[in-house]
Amino acid sequence: MGSGWTTSGSELTDGGLLVVGFLAGLFISTVTSPVGVSGAVFLLPVQLSVLGVPHPAVTPTNLLFNVVAGPGALWPHRRTGALRDDLTRRLLLGALPGVVVGAALRVFVLPGPAVFRVLIGCLLVPLGVWLCFRSLVPAGPFAGLVPRPRTLPALALAVGVVGGVYGIGGGSLLGPLLAARGLPLARVAPAALATTFATSLVGAGAYAVLALLSPGDVAPEWWLGLACGAGGLVGGYLGARLQPHVPETALRLLLGGVAATLGGLYVAQVLG
Repeated sequence: MGSGWTTSGSELTDGGLLVVGFLAGLFISTVTSPVGVSGAVFLLPVQLSVLGVPHPAVTPTNLLFNVVAGPGALWPHRRTGALRDDLTRRLLLGALPGVVVGAALRVFVLPGPAVFRVLIGCLLVPLGVWLCFRSLVPAGPFAGLVPRPRTLPALALAVGVVGGVYGIGGGSLLGPLLAARGLPLARVAPAALATTFATSLVGAGAYAVLALLSPGDVAPEWWLGLACGAGGLVGGYLGARLQPHVPETALRLLLGGVAATLGGLYVAQVLG
């Protein structure tokens, strides 16, 4: 299939791997898109451990997934005005240059995933637990502590760098961070999804340029990324359509659970 893609140890054919990729993208996006997460963060370990995508090709492949899957989750929000919200604009202002910096770091400085997994795990586990606690006990000491507008581009810049390095878009970090500070998920989810889509599009382009400048193979696994993205396109649409029908508390608990579970998985991979 894609250059450099090894499936040694797998009993699946290339066609079977594409089916698995499609189903993984479908299931993950259906669960995560209602809370503003594209699902790339959960797809990353699936690509590494199940589908056999090598480093560093896994990063642009994950970005390709976000590019293909993104419109499915964004389409139901097109008439609400959420995609033109000031929150979305401020996040994009910081995240877009950040993802280009992250892509360059990934190719030339940070080829390995271990440090990333530890750092993200240490961030997401307590953040997810805190978000679940805040959802059940909303009158905590930080209730309503919404981040100041001028700090949002700086926050998005940092998340964009991480997204560019590891191909996760950034919604999995922005969603929990903003929701934990008191912003409603009806506003957070479309802004995080729009940021993920835009940064992934720019990041994929950055990797295409860097592939011409780097001696290593940093091109995405095109067919697998498209298969996963097709599943994510359908799942993202279904999940976004479900969001208005799910109570805010349930969405916050889901987002907190997603964040804590993801962080725990990454830490477990490093310790294992």
